[in-house]
Amino acid sequence: QVQLVESGGGLVQPGGSLRLSCAASGFIFRGYVMRWYRQVPGKERELVATISSGSGTTTYADSVRGRFTIARDNTKDTVYLQMNSLKPEDTAVYYCSFWGGQTQYWGQGTQVTVSS
Repeated sequence: QVQLVESGGGLVQPGGSLRLSCAASGFIFRGYVMRWYRQVPGKERELVATISSGSGTTTYADSVRGRFTIARDNTKDTVYLQMNSLKPEDTAVYYCSFWGGQTQYWGQGTQVTVSS
């Protein structure tokens, strides 16, 4: 059974940092591209960062490039999102995800709130 479990969210002041984790199980993690998305109520889910399965090539949304870093540890079946220089507009629920065939799988999400 495929499972994605995010953790690491919380309340942080502007300029602060958080590291999100997504623990995967039920599939061959190292073989899949992994993505982080975020969503604010009333808005569409936004793709934040992507990491490839092989070389670990990364891509980022313009809004987070230079501040966020996606990484993966295939020995732990875990993908991370290091978030630095956080801004109030980064406040959202963050989800990890991957496409398995025709199905996109999602975790339950973790809330990140950036506020003073």
